Amino acid sequence: MTPPERYGPQFGPDITFLGVPRCTWSDPSTYADADVVILGAPFDGGTSHRPGTRFGPQYIRQTCYLPHDGSRPSLALRVDGLQGDLTVYDAGDVEMYSGDAERSVRDLQEAVHTVTANGAIPLVLGGDHTIAWPDAAGVAQHLGQGRVSMIHFDAHADTGDIEFGSLIGHGQPMRRLIESGALRGDRFLQMGLRGYWPGPETLAWMAEQGMRSYEMTEIVARGLDECLTEAFAIATDECDGVFLSVDIDVCDPGHAPGTGTPEPGGLTARQLLDAVRRIAYELPVAGIDVVEVSPPYDHADITSALANRVVLEALSGIARRRRDTRDGTAWDPRQPLLDGR
Repeated sequence: MTPPERYGPQFGPDITFLGVPRCTWSDPSTYADADVVILGAPFDGGTSHRPGTRFGPQYIRQTCYLPHDGSRPSLALRVDGLQGDLTVYDAGDVEMYSGDAERSVRDLQEAVHTVTANGAIPLVLGGDHTIAWPDAAGVAQHLGQGRVSMIHFDAHADTGDIEFGSLIGHGQPMRRLIESGALRGDRFLQMGLRGYWPGPETLAWMAEQGMRSYEMTEIVARGLDECLTEAFAIATDECDGVFLSVDIDVCDPGHAPGTGTPEPGGLTARQLLDAVRRIAYELPVAGIDVVEVSPPYDHADITSALANRVVLEALSGIARRRRDTRDGTAWDPRQPLLDGR
């Protein structure tokens, strides 16, 4: 039986991403045919400034003016990243208590690993950036330690060591991933860094790990496309999959005001969406998270809408990649599909 069309937001505990079917992450039989499983990570216990990202998953799921009918054909890519060309389920939110960071990251890693081990790509809606540690570690737990590279969009490096007396926080996940051996430092690509943190000691540690950071001045001077192409070559060398982590504050606060640590001078919304499309189409994406959406600081749902579209661009890019791989065709995602394929 076809469910009735729902126009506008859904509300209540049964909300899923734009109306895709519900599943249970701990019961793989409920998503046996899934290509992608969405997980919510409503955690802001690692926040250092403005809180509120625990509400991010709810808003990312529902901020869209189109029908929430589990379908979303892409005008540019000519695929439906929610159904038909890709099978997507939403497992709801992992229970995460912001007062117990250690338990929360442990439980999230278990969920991400379970989804990955059962053949689906985990797509995690944050939540603050603390969650990148269990997200990428859960993927690497299945694919192999050091076999997953990271492309990380962010204003901040998130490579701090002990902040506010804790090893766990939204300024430290990338350090925890590298120190644990889950990800290699020399396969860690950071896009959009800027501002006045971290300090010399942390920057020196990053250099020792072989991390590659594309600061905004370099992106402006060389162009985002050129920087991405260079990063892609590094990310796919000696790695079996790529984890994409998008901190929404990589965008200028004029394009993403609803975030905890806004930093002027970032990417535009258009640049971020185009970059995510390229990554999803050109690279073997093994996991994704979209983080740091803080609805209490959002104006007119600008940031939630952008995060929703980041998810859709990623799903559409993956769907198009799979179709073209199956058909033996290729396409430059920066070019229009003039023939209507």
